[in-house]
Amino acid sequence: MSRSAKITLTQELDVKVSDVTALADVVHQVDNIGASISSGSFKTLGMVIAPCSMRSLAEIASGVTSSLVTRAADVVLKERRRLVLMVREAPLHLGHLKSMVAATEIGAIVYPPVPAFYARPENLEQMVDHTLGRVLDLFDISTDVVSRWQGLAPADTKESR
Repeated sequence: MSRSAKITLTQELDVKVSDVTALADVVHQVDNIGASISSGSFKTLGMVIAPCSMRSLAEIASGVTSSLVTRAADVVLKERRRLVLMVREAPLHLGHLKSMVAATEIGAIVYPPVPAFYARPENLEQMVDHTLGRVLDLFDISTDVVSRWQGLAPADTKESR
């Protein structure tokens, strides 16, 4: 977890950093570039950065990394594993968009956490769960929180109106 992520976490949620790290089996310090995940020999399915700052996005897109988070992402890409970047910024300027293109061109998936309103979420938790479930779909990890699109019902089509 980056320093900025820790700040964001405490400002946006009613949890402490220690609450989140307690959920993990292993926790590495962001400046420990010698951690196991900084090597391609450490096997993973890939990596999700959520949220992904524009700074992290730019570092990953350029291949010039300054923390364990971006170094581990770089390793995931060089090993041709799945990297999902949940970028969260608005509005976007051209530099942001160019970084997104560059990251996509080198193999990352840019996945802004945009709610799927077709799922008809009743609350924020359902919107978040659905988005995270869709991200886990990218790793073939199934959850029961994703409302799958079933297509338009015949009565909902323009032709039937």
